[in-house]
Amino acid sequence: MAYVSENFWHDAVNKATTDLFTFGYKNIIKPNFVFNHTPDVAHDQMIEFCNVTKRIPPLMWLLREMLDYTDPVLETTVMGVDFANPFGLSAGLDKNCDMPVLMDNVGFGFETVGSTTSRASAGNPKPWFHRLPEYDSMMVHVGLANDGSDKVIDRAEQAWTNAKTMQVSVSIARTNDDKCGDLDEGIEDYCISMRRAAGRSAMVEVNVSCPNTHAGEPFTADPDALDRLFTELDKIERPQPTLVKMPLNKTWPEFKDLLDVLAEHNVQGLSIANLQKDRTGLEIPQQWEGGLSGGPCTVASEERIAQVYREYGERFAIAGIGGVFTPQQAYRKIRNGASLVMFISALMYRGPQQITVLKRGLAALLKRDGFEHISDAVGIDA
Repeated sequence: MAYVSENFWHDAVNKATTDLFTFGYKNIIKPNFVFNHTPDVAHDQMIEFCNVTKRIPPLMWLLREMLDYTDPVLETTVMGVDFANPFGLSAGLDKNCDMPVLMDNVGFGFETVGSTTSRASAGNPKPWFHRLPEYDSMMVHVGLANDGSDKVIDRAEQAWTNAKTMQVSVSIARTNDDKCGDLDEGIEDYCISMRRAAGRSAMVEVNVSCPNTHAGEPFTADPDALDRLFTELDKIERPQPTLVKMPLNKTWPEFKDLLDVLAEHNVQGLSIANLQKDRTGLEIPQQWEGGLSGGPCTVASEERIAQVYREYGERFAIAGIGGVFTPQQAYRKIRNGASLVMFISALMYRGPQQITVLKRGLAALLKRDGFEHISDAVGIDA
């Protein structure tokens, strides 16, 4: 393939377009079309924008030509899956699989849709989001609203089949509704979605750490419960690798107990980590419910990634999540042990061209330090 990085004129156009998009989003789009609405309304408008623009092939072609930065140094194979670059959209934004066409054409390496559950769910009462720009953060309290894994996984399979270069992953979770029962009911809920997802996406993520449901997090509160869940999930044949989305707010001994369980099961990777629950030192209205994305997660996730990599080495591939706004922050996660990097908040605060900013910057950092491939840098500081 022809790489943008190896063509002087294409590279120059890509950089100029990215700078133009960055200026336009910061000074025009964000203040006049995004942040002038409540975050819940802005989210709905973004989904509608994706649904409209994906039906305009010339626009998608133009986005790909202008914004999709490609460089061989960014290509990687993780858990047997080939990625054009290590950057992915984390689960939680595109709950119903409305965004893959746009994400593919702006140059994401992968997207995780969902989390989706065995039954359709309305989620928690709104508002779902509160902005905290002073912390580069969003307060998130969606509660796994989605159309149900039967519909969402059908869409994800179609998106994966039609994608030009992007891989598509599905995140499954336990339904958040009044039908939730005991632990066995919760296990079967996961199993239903896993059966639906088997073989129909590049990866599947098991989200056991959503902090915004009335059923709580029973599978991270007790290693025995986690063992019971994955004993049943292991019985479901699936060709794609499985990741587990882990909680951020556990002590290392508690976290390690969970990983020791997962190491005995059909689990190839870890998404580290979910939303930050600790509000210490942050001025946030007490009535705002939910977990924190973005900035408050940055350091904690970097430290946890390094701990896991030091202790478990290559037993688990790591997808690093939390507070990635700059190439340097992505690079630190990689050098601490992450093979993949996911984000959401940077997309909202910086704009859709941020994926290009991250890719261009990471490629430059890797080359500066003499790495021929991104995989050579994984875990070098851990």
